Amino acid sequence: MRWRDRYGLRRRRGPKISRFDRDANDADIEALIAFAKSRRGVEFYVEPETFATDTTAVAVADDGEWTRRRVGSPAVIGKVARGLALPVYDVQLTGYPPRMRAYNERRKLEDG
Repeated sequence: MRWRDRYGLRRRRGPKISRFDRDANDADIEALIAFAKSRRGVEFYVEPETFATDTTAVAVADDGEWTRRRVGSPAVIGKVARGLALPVYDVQLTGYPPRMRAYNERRKLEDG
């Protein structure tokens, strides 16, 4: 069975693949979609590719809960966000939302 490029991961990535990271796959994208569909007020924040990791996206809900997954390229998460009618931001331009930090602090207090 031939692997289908459902989310355009191969097509949009281009020739570059980070040296130490694994490729983004459908499960990564589907995890972001499931997170977005199961929570309110989700926004996506694209993180750039680095030497060690592929391009990632962080999905942040209105209460600050978040998840991060590999996406292969900004174009992939852009397509997903359009399909879900959700905003997508470049984290280098906007930074992370304050509610994400507040969520992390709450979790730290609960766990600690």
